[in-house]
Amino acid sequence: MSEAFSVEAIEQLFTRKDGSYSFARWGRPIAPVVFGVDDETLPHLKDAIAQTVAVTGGTLAETDPEFGANFMWFFCTEWDEVAAVPDLEKLVPDLPSLVNGLNQKNVNEHRMFIFDKDGSIKMCLLFLRMKGAVAGMTVQALGAGETLQSLLTWGEDAFSNQSPIAVLKENGICIVKPEFAALVRGAYDPIMPAAAIDASHALRLHARADRLYRDMMQ
Repeated sequence: MSEAFSVEAIEQLFTRKDGSYSFARWGRPIAPVVFGVDDETLPHLKDAIAQTVAVTGGTLAETDPEFGANFMWFFCTEWDEVAAVPDLEKLVPDLPSLVNGLNQKNVNEHRMFIFDKDGSIKMCLLFLRMKGAVAGMTVQALGAGETLQSLLTWGEDAFSNQSPIAVLKENGICIVKPEFAALVRGAYDPIMPAAAIDASHALRLHARADRLYRDMMQ
């Protein structure tokens, strides 16, 4: 049986464009809130979020004691709508510059992490413009994929040539691919650090992820 990811592959998943290694996971329970979707979509999206967070070995929290909600989803049809969100400038100090940058880049998603003193993730702001490929995704695929990408601080190119989500042909249900599920679960092992900037972390992560992957495949 082949391994899920080699040490080198794991290192690349958390390597930035400048060549630096940077890893972080959540250091507190994840409490999501969603803005900009209708009442029919919301429960399906939250189910997808919950099922994907379960890959870490944890569950969703109702509230975060510091923020109330710490995993915030903002859906819009145009980026200028983000500038009108009440009190968002308290979390994004230079909100107009962010909106201008998103318009100039003409992207359809943006993810922003806020970190605790130990380097772990304490909040994630996810902005989604419902155009292009994003608009064509099912609620479950969108929820699973975006949540998985928010569980760790992946490198910018981590998913440029691969998707972490698979769709089961039998029923159309979206799941996290086993190799990514093993990697995320290994990253959330309590023995592992919540944050790391030394690439030797990839070696430790490989040992745990590979064992978990082999157990899954038996």
